Amino acid sequence: MPINLSTRELRAFVSLAEQRNFTRAAAQCHLSQPAFSALIGGLEQGLGARLFHRTTRHVELTAEGAAFLGAAENLLRDAEAAAEDVRDHVARRRGRASVAVLPSLAAGWLPPLLATFHRDHPAIELDVADVLSEQCIERVRNGQADFALASTRLDAPELRTEGFCTDDFHVVFPVGHALDRGTRAVPLKALASFPFIQLARSSSVRQYLDAAIYPARLRTLLELDQLSTVAGMVAQGLGITVVPALTLFHFQSERLHTRRVRAEGLTRQVFLVRRADRTLSSAAQALYERVMLHRPR
Repeated sequence: MPINLSTRELRAFVSLAEQRNFTRAAAQCHLSQPAFSALIGGLEQGLGARLFHRTTRHVELTAEGAAFLGAAENLLRDAEAAAEDVRDHVARRRGRASVAVLPSLAAGWLPPLLATFHRDHPAIELDVADVLSEQCIERVRNGQADFALASTRLDAPELRTEGFCTDDFHVVFPVGHALDRGTRAVPLKALASFPFIQLARSSSVRQYLDAAIYPARLRTLLELDQLSTVAGMVAQGLGITVVPALTLFHFQSERLHTRRVRAEGLTRQVFLVRRADRTLSSAAQALYERVMLHRPR
């Protein structure tokens, strides 16, 4: 038959075993002596054993009480350790936060934010996945990530989606290129005659461009996966490219210039996605608040 032992009863028992006096033990537990005696009596009744020999002058452990003392002390230590662990998590001194982020955000905007977060919460374990939008959402859906920053809005009952930031697009070209004659925004359709260094069709950037210029098409010379590779190809004059503003740090070079691109609908929306049916842990909530506070402007 299961026995319900409260930490209050265990503390009273250990205190009495140490003090060998009901009055002193009751004071140590901040209880009146009748209330303290009732706790000890209830513990003995629940265990079905007498734990103390009581006389008018002495209180001594019985053989059963002595056998129970070590276990009671261990139970109290475990309970206190568990409570302290919860307090640490709530106080954001410990825990784990996992986030999935678009590569364009993970490489430029995220690192300084995580550096300050880690400085403020050094014991919180961080997990970052820099993956494409569909994978970001899938990580949230299957519980691998607490939340994600994705460029796809997916209306699903199990997901909660909120706007995070918007991002405009810029054309990148070599110094001395025909586009290097002005500073005003250039229409996307005006770029269709130039050879293009494109990102892979699976990237959200590519999907935005294809949709914005449809039914026209860009003259794709190369399709690549990495923005750093795209930057190298453009710097060598193989073609031009169009990328979101948040990725322009990849293209900071004396050999490259940029101009903003204008086209209807050519603004990338970034969304924060999390599970609708789960609350964030204290650690994940702390990271969420920091991320929302320092959104790209």
